[in-house]
Amino acid sequence: MDIFLLLLGFVLVVLGIIGSFLPILPGPLTSWFGLLVLHFTTVIPMNWIFLSITLAIAILIWILDYFIPAMGTKRFGGSKYGVYGTTIGLIVGLLSPIPFGILIGAFFGALIGELLYDSKDTNRAIKASFGAFLGFLTSATIKFSVSVVYVVLFIIKFWEAKEGFF
Repeated sequence: MDIFLLLLGFVLVVLGIIGSFLPILPGPLTSWFGLLVLHFTTVIPMNWIFLSITLAIAILIWILDYFIPAMGTKRFGGSKYGVYGTTIGLIVGLLSPIPFGILIGAFFGALIGELLYDSKDTNRAIKASFGAFLGFLTSATIKFSVSVVYVVLFIIKFWEAKEGFF
């Protein structure tokens, strides 16, 4: 059972890294669940302080993830259409075979969203879509960084107790 929990936890922390770029999956929270599953093994003792601190960080990042792209968009004069366009473009870019499709899709999604909001002012739309794109990149970078730290913590916890698993 411990090996199953170890593998499940590892899958969750890796999914957390992937979730850093996907709007569907909350990256750091998914990685945190991987840490939690690791602590359910009989080999690694439950450390409530460690789990509480990492959960608080994951929740904070999850909440900020809703504000950072909007702040980037608003800072550059954008609208909610730009934020929605970024999300839709991100999903379309993810499904496309184009290299860096996520980044290209996020930018053009924001641009199309802003042009739908106000088709007459293309300069404002380009500036706002850049802001939405910058907000997305900032948010994804923060989520990615925290998720990578959680993977490192997972590996450290496993490495300290590896003899108990095998």
